[in-house]
Amino acid sequence: MHTVLRNRAYRHLFGAQVVALTGTGLATVALGLLAYDLAGPDAGAVLGTALAVKMVAYVGVAPIAAAVLGALPRRAVLVALDLVRAAVAVALPWVDQVWHVYVLIFVLQSASAAFTPMFQATIPDVLPDEREYTRALTLSRLAYDLEGLLSPAIAAALLTVVSSGHLFIGTAAGFAASAALVVSVVLPRPRPVPRKGGRYRATTRGIRIYLATPRLRGLLAVHLAAAAAGSVVLVDTVVHVRDVLGRGAPDVAIALAANGIGSLAAALVLPGLLDRVADRVVVLRACVALTALLAIGTTSVSAHWTGVLVLWALIGAGCSFALTPGARLLRRSAGETDRPAVFAADFALSHACWLVCYPLAGWVASASGTATAFAVLGVIAAAAAVVAIRLWPAADPEVVEHVHDDLDPDHDHLCDAVPAGGAWRHAHAFRIDDHHERWPRT
Repeated sequence: MHTVLRNRAYRHLFGAQVVALTGTGLATVALGLLAYDLAGPDAGAVLGTALAVKMVAYVGVAPIAAAVLGALPRRAVLVALDLVRAAVAVALPWVDQVWHVYVLIFVLQSASAAFTPMFQATIPDVLPDEREYTRALTLSRLAYDLEGLLSPAIAAALLTVVSSGHLFIGTAAGFAASAALVVSVVLPRPRPVPRKGGRYRATTRGIRIYLATPRLRGLLAVHLAAAAAGSVVLVDTVVHVRDVLGRGAPDVAIALAANGIGSLAAALVLPGLLDRVADRVVVLRACVALTALLAIGTTSVSAHWTGVLVLWALIGAGCSFALTPGARLLRRSAGETDRPAVFAADFALSHACWLVCYPLAGWVASASGTATAFAVLGVIAAAAAVVAIRLWPAADPEVVEHVHDDLDPDHDHLCDAVPAGGAWRHAHAFRIDDHHERWPRT
């Protein structure tokens, strides 16, 4: 994987991703502590709502920003968005009202919602070779997992010498460093994308493909199960550690670090595991495991510090096992031209799941305690696991035999087809596209 870092432009962009992720990780811990300072025992509800605001920005602002900013010079836009994020991070320690937090989080996450898709779209242009791009995706996943481990650990160390508000300064520094790294390279200009069938069909194409593909409908249920489990950890850790266990602020970061350790360990195991075991088996068993872990969270295990660390780590591992193979499914389910739209659809739909689960985890914990939050989110995870098992076919071959009755006999797509009762039959790697609008019945 290190060979891809020889590309100077990608090396700087990867560095920008790492420092921005580190800053975001510090903000995750600092935001939970800020919510606790402002709302005390109701911090879970405040944090859950703030994270819901983040999801609204991700789901709603991203497509609008892509349409407005897509034709502008990428480097200038990315740097400007990083500077906006840095400015918001500097302002957060000074707020003294809960609604101030919501407004600033919306601005911050709107900038992130505009930044992330443009950043992701830049990488394949910088690395046009598919093998190098695959290595870049692997490094990106590793960066996310390490952020879940190292950022809380860094936060825990910093909290021994500075107040929680100073963590936001680290966040601002991360975004500023990201801007400096982006501005240091020349980025390719975006290519115009032709739209067929009008703006609405082009905008919704990825979601239509996604929802018409059985394995991806199952993947959407998997996202819901992972969101249910992950939300309990991300939203309720601060209240559970501070109020239920009576421990200090640094232990909040340690608990989140345990979750990151579990995720990282699973990510390291997955490549070898997926060589031997089918994606469906790994993902669906992970969903069932997450349901069981949420049930364990309602017991006395979560009342002990060691139990929390182990449980949090196992939830992190379960989410990694459930979600990481998703990119393989997306790649398998879309042709080259439709792949960006399908990945964007997955981004929006998966964040919609978190949009539901984040506030629910906070509100239930605030009203009835974290054990009840575990129970309620566990029911959602269980239902999602059942739906995923039913929607994702056990027999899911890539090559599917099917019939066309809506194409002219001399159509290029039918070059290898044979007559079949007034229609044409053939088999190939099946994907939803302009020639295949529905999945064939089996």
